Amino acid sequence: MHSAILFWQSRGLTFFRPRKLGLSLTDFFVHLLYADESGTPSDAAQTHFVLAGFSVFERQSYWISQEIDKIASRFDPAEPGKIELHGNPLKVGKGIFRRFPKQDRLAAIQDALIVFSTSNPGNRAFAVVIRKDAVSPVDPVELAFEQLASRFDQYLTRLHKANDTQRGIIIFDKSTYETTIQTLATDFRTVGHRWGVLRNLSEVPLFLDSRASRMIQLADLIAYAVFQKFEHGDDSFYSLIEPRIDSVGGIMHGLYVRG
Repeated sequence: MHSAILFWQSRGLTFFRPRKLGLSLTDFFVHLLYADESGTPSDAAQTHFVLAGFSVFERQSYWISQEIDKIASRFDPAEPGKIELHGNPLKVGKGIFRRFPKQDRLAAIQDALIVFSTSNPGNRAFAVVIRKDAVSPVDPVELAFEQLASRFDQYLTRLHKANDTQRGIIIFDKSTYETTIQTLATDFRTVGHRWGVLRNLSEVPLFLDSRASRMIQLADLIAYAVFQKFEHGDDSFYSLIEPRIDSVGGIMHGLYVRG
């Protein structure tokens, strides 16, 4: 996904063409927020639901994807494209990862997170952590998306005020929440959310198949790192991304914890 942001239907990816949406050439250069969830809202055995990811200037996507490809090649040098990197299968050793030592699997998670943490300083992490019983009966997915979208929008607003105007697009893994999130995003851009309206997003969220996107896989690893921190008190992965959570003047704007 290089500078064009010219999308079409291919390999499970949902793409769009700017002319059809009335976008100008200035919209070609945008910040992309790749996001994924960790935890299941309906699973009573889990306390938290996490929606998290990272934003990158779109020209950074290719470099990051190439570095994640190198990590995937450790598990299949001949066809690394067949390897999907996801937090839980890597940690517990599911599927193809079953035959690899645990230290190698954990190193893959850590190294992928380091790719992000050592990337361009303008790339930021965003995370929303919802303790499900603290918000019941409110849908944690709705609350998490509202927080994630508004905090990304606030980040873009800060850039605008610093004379660096950027537009944004949020890109999710394909999931059962697609209809919910699309409806919320449309409402936020027109009717508004509790803090106003989303002013800096070029389009409603897009949904990609994680099998075709290393960036979505990295978002999954970031969400998994946050989930492990708040669900299990394990910050071994979270500590790698914490310095890149969107912050200004010591205030962490990119992290929201409810409950």
